[in-house]
Amino acid sequence: MFELVLLAPVDSVETLSEALDALDALSVSVEDADAQTPAEQALFGEPGMPPPKAGWERSRVVSLFSDEAGARDAASVLSAQDFFAGCQLVAIQAVPEQDWVRLTQSQFTPVEITPEFWIVPTWHEPPAQARQVIRLDPGLAFGTGTHPTTRMCLRWIAANGAPTLGTARASGDSLPLSPEKGSELVQGGPSLRSGMVGKSLGRVLDYGCGSGILAIGAAKFGASSIDAVDIDEAAVQSTLANAEANHVSLTTGLPDKAEGTYQTVLANILATPLKVLAPLLCARVAPGGVLVLAGILERQADELKAAYAPYCQLQVADQEDGWILMTARL
Repeated sequence: MFELVLLAPVDSVETLSEALDALDALSVSVEDADAQTPAEQALFGEPGMPPPKAGWERSRVVSLFSDEAGARDAASVLSAQDFFAGCQLVAIQAVPEQDWVRLTQSQFTPVEITPEFWIVPTWHEPPAQARQVIRLDPGLAFGTGTHPTTRMCLRWIAANGAPTLGTARASGDSLPLSPEKGSELVQGGPSLRSGMVGKSLGRVLDYGCGSGILAIGAAKFGASSIDAVDIDEAAVQSTLANAEANHVSLTTGLPDKAEGTYQTVLANILATPLKVLAPLLCARVAPGGVLVLAGILERQADELKAAYAPYCQLQVADQEDGWILMTARL
């Protein structure tokens, strides 16, 4: 495999990337050519939204080709185009053979939620101090524990629930749970108290469940039953698979699977859909129950408070890296 490395101004990045794709590049990536220097620029965008720019003022565009001839042909074709003005050929070089699976896995290490609660990929051993573990591998659905919004939700669950060795069964597409299977205990670690029930989680709705990580967390912290719903069928299947891998029982499906009211309603989406969903989500919270919202930037706090004002009084309960967690008791 060979890589073609180009230097391009920001205005040429999108056209150059499309041209490389048309020239049968296996992949195209764009990096800041000034990374790790005083001229480095940060580009920020919301999850699920397009980036604010196609690239940096000085972008390094790297494309992969199956052989050297393909890379050289692409360079020759591009250099003859008018839009290549201002661009520069940096290198055509062989890519060293690597164990790509191992390399990808090395990028995902255990994630600490609290000192005793960790998200651990299946290829890693849990940290010695972990007393509560969610096993989760990266996949198509959002939610691996690495994003601040997910971590804040899980911290809230850990603070407001209680660890349990067994999780309640749910109806519908629920998964079987044998008595000896429950929250994962790490050999040599302190024992969790068997049979503990959640302090206040009760019946839980995870709206927009993604990978199911919040629903699984709720199960491991004493929820009496869990409904996990999403508009994406791939997320529903991901939640089922991840719940089975973690030996927890829950019901999952499309949003119409949610029925009745819940003591805890979790929604880690984005600010705009959260505003639209205000009446629906609040209607699902039982009297005295708690609404937990995430996917919100600090600057969006007042917008969310206004959208939910007819139903409840949202307050900021946590914040991390420019993101906030908002809660309300109805």
